[in-house]
Amino acid sequence: MPVMFANSLWDGFLLSSAVGQGIVLLQLAAGFVGVAVCIGKWRDIADSKSRYARFLDDFEASGEVLEYYLNRRPTEEAGLEGIYRKTCERLLRVISPDVRTLLTGRGAEGGAAAALTAREIDLVRGTCEFSLEGEQMRLERATGITATIVAVSPMLGLLGTVWGVLDAFAEMGSAGTANLATIAPSISSALVTTVVGLLVALPGIIIYNIQIYTIGKLSAQAGGFADELIGRIACEFQGRGA
Repeated sequence: MPVMFANSLWDGFLLSSAVGQGIVLLQLAAGFVGVAVCIGKWRDIADSKSRYARFLDDFEASGEVLEYYLNRRPTEEAGLEGIYRKTCERLLRVISPDVRTLLTGRGAEGGAAAALTAREIDLVRGTCEFSLEGEQMRLERATGITATIVAVSPMLGLLGTVWGVLDAFAEMGSAGTANLATIAPSISSALVTTVVGLLVALPGIIIYNIQIYTIGKLSAQAGGFADELIGRIACEFQGRGA
């Protein structure tokens, strides 16, 4: 059965017009691009999961909020570590210069001397939320390509089928006969683009939905970490000495 199906598609492709063949080739090219994008995205998701888990283990093992930053000096631009690093950099900038010197010289032990106002906490929160949005955008990067391929491929197939049917009826009108044996091959070849479009789109929809679900879980984890980070900063720094 699969061999007969493949042969039918191949025969239909050979009988198609130049427009139909061009649409099929475009769909196949889009399918290969979608496969490459999905593979790359799975690797990115797996790497993000690993880095999230590793950072959370290290961060939760630390004491005060700044302890991990002052002792480890994180350099990651992305992931939870990126959110944490940018937030801590903003936190150190709003702390008074004398206290900042004490903190960077003695590590997290100097944290008790720092005091932040509510407005300064809001400034740190804004940096954290901005970093969180950047991380969520990074997680969703390239998913739009998959979504576009999934949406466009069936529509291209429908366009090719309609075009092929129009050609078939035009041929039938020119021949002046409605003989089924004459028009059937043209109709069959016109349907090839729709079949190929569905073959490209159906697996893509499944993979896309799984990836979006996984990305949603990672985004929620990042959002929870950002909320906890700001909460701990507020508890440790807001109003001390004021």
